[in-house]
Amino acid sequence: MGLLVMILGLALFFAAHVFTTKREARAQAIARLGEGTYKILYSFASIAGLALIIWGFAHYRSSGWIDVWYPPKALKHITLALMLPAVILVVASYLRGRIYATLKHPMLAGIKLWAAAHLLANGDLGSIILFGSFLGWAVYDRITLKRRADGGAPPIPVGGVTNDLIAIAVGIVAYLALAFAFHPVVIGVPVVGG
Repeated sequence: MGLLVMILGLALFFAAHVFTTKREARAQAIARLGEGTYKILYSFASIAGLALIIWGFAHYRSSGWIDVWYPPKALKHITLALMLPAVILVVASYLRGRIYATLKHPMLAGIKLWAAAHLLANGDLGSIILFGSFLGWAVYDRITLKRRADGGAPPIPVGGVTNDLIAIAVGIVAYLALAFAFHPVVIGVPVVGG
C-alpha cells in the first residue's frame, strides 16, 4: 500500500514539475487561469505529491520493505561523502557566485548527486524507485533547460566568490543538521554510527 501511495505522489509531483518545462502549455495555462491561480494549483500539486511521497515511503519502510540488493558498507561512507557537495550545490543555487556561473544549474547537479548517492547506499525497491525518480527527473530537467529560452531559473543576482564562501559555510551547517538531526530523527535512520 505504501509503495503505491509513494508512486502516486511521485507521479503527481513530477507531473507538475514536468508541466513547467513545457513552456508553451504553461504559458497557455497561465493565460487561461491567471498567474496567481496557476501558481496555487502548481503549489498544491507539488505539496500534495510531496506529502504522498513522504507518507507512502514511511509506510513502505515500516511495513512493506522489499530488498533488491545489499549494498556493501563502503557505499554508505561514499554516500556520506557525496552529500556534502550535494548540499553545497543546492545552497549555491540561491547564493549565486562562481559555483553557479560555472555549473549554471547547481540545484539540479545537487539533486542528481543526492539521488545517485542514495541509490548507492539503499538496495530496497522503494528507495530505488524514489531516488531513481528524482535522478531521472533532474537529468530530464537539465536536458530540457538547454531548449528553454528563459533559462528556467528565478532571477537572482549573481555575485562573486563571497557568495561561494557563504554557500559553502551554509552548506556545511545544513549538511551537519541533516546528518545529525534531520536524518536520524525524521527519517529514522542514523547517518553516522548506524
